[in-house]
Amino acid sequence: MATTITAERIDAELPQTQCGKCGHDGCRPYAVAIVEGEAINRCPPGGEATRDRLAKLTGQPPLELIEPAQTPLLAVIREAECIGCTKCIQACPVDAILGAAKQMHTVIEFECTGCELCVAPCPVDCIDLVEHPQWAGAENEVEQQRYLDWRAGNGRQRFEARKRRLAVKAEEKRRRRERRAAAARAPAEASTKAPAEVSNEAQPQPAAIDVTALKAQRATLTARRKRLQRQLDKADETQRPALLERLAGFDDQLAAIDRQLESTSSSRESAAPAHRHIAVAAAEQAMRKARQELAHFQRKGDQAGIAQAQDKIHEAERLLSLANQSPATSPADSAGNDHGTTS
Repeated sequence: MATTITAERIDAELPQTQCGKCGHDGCRPYAVAIVEGEAINRCPPGGEATRDRLAKLTGQPPLELIEPAQTPLLAVIREAECIGCTKCIQACPVDAILGAAKQMHTVIEFECTGCELCVAPCPVDCIDLVEHPQWAGAENEVEQQRYLDWRAGNGRQRFEARKRRLAVKAEEKRRRRERRAAAARAPAEASTKAPAEVSNEAQPQPAAIDVTALKAQRATLTARRKRLQRQLDKADETQRPALLERLAGFDDQLAAIDRQLESTSSSRESAAPAHRHIAVAAAEQAMRKARQELAHFQRKGDQAGIAQAQDKIHEAERLLSLANQSPATSPADSAGNDHGTTS
């Protein structure tokens, strides 16, 4: 590959859906990988047209796409079935979903790139993928290309804006944790140390683990790993080593997340006697969610889904019974009988 080809030039040819089907976390990381020698046939949303443009730019042969070319898609939330869990909002790479916790969500049609990343995390399977109306309504190839160019520019801009927003949010959370930690240390340290000593020796407390964010990240990585596995199943021998290496990378990331979730679960279990009221609330929430899923599957006539939802209801009933029978129950808790600890 010519040394004059830059990641920016490659990125300009990619569709900017930020879907991760190429095995990377977005179009820009894939562009960097292509500059470093990765194959140019890993972009189903770009199709043969993008592959051919990349072949001319890089001098690579126009290999067959790892997956069939994909027409532009739009995610549509069946709003009546949405439970407001926000997992799709967290997964969307371009901030194209509006909503809040326990409130109905909706997709902004003009901003959606059809990346599909919101589908896997949805616990009630209420998201459909349809052909994007702006693509379907184009009268000729010129109008179709005009839409694709607009989607690419808008998708890149929103993807970068989201990264900046999340970075600012993470920095604000870190500063708040440091301020709370400093405020909590100050009274105890003031009695034994001079103010200067406190200032010099105080260290920030470890960051709390965001379980919801970890679970959302795990769902996204799992979806990407499945796509990569499908690519591996279709790959020839020359492509397999690179795909296997990336598959191992996903496995390592998933294992790390599982360890964090396990450590969080263990610490919560050790604190359970002191926080019994959380268990009943969690069991009741699981019960409500399972009943919503049951209603959803009954409407669809999905017998396997109905059976799965009924099993979840039975499990939630068992957890609720265990929480209410906890030996850590205090007289006050017994009187209320409506609070408990996470199991």
